[in-house]
Amino acid sequence: MVNNQTRITAVFAALADPTRRRILVRLANGGEGPVTALAKPFRISLPAISRHLRVLEKARLIDRRRQGRAHLIRARAAGFKQAQDWIAQCVAGWDYSFDALDELLKNEQRNKQRKENKG
Repeated sequence: MVNNQTRITAVFAALADPTRRRILVRLANGGEGPVTALAKPFRISLPAISRHLRVLEKARLIDRRRQGRAHLIRARAAGFKQAQDWIAQCVAGWDYSFDALDELLKNEQRNKQRKENKG
């Protein structure tokens, strides 16, 4: 459980930065590509891009492979799975709570109508 929470925390920490989110969008839209091409639209240095990529790699949101001297980067959809599952659990809990609240409000409304009809 602790390891799972550590991974989820790493995913959300990686996604907290807008540059890293833009990198993931570029990878999702363009597929695998070299670091230099991936870095082109950003107004930051190549070492800064490399630091962002290391954070994404540590969170298991990207894969890196070498082809000669080039480092090729691609998005890892599986890296989002644990965070998606965590969000789904939260949503299910909220849905249950909202359903219970809805039922309570309907019961209150029925009780109120019964009292008005009797009196």
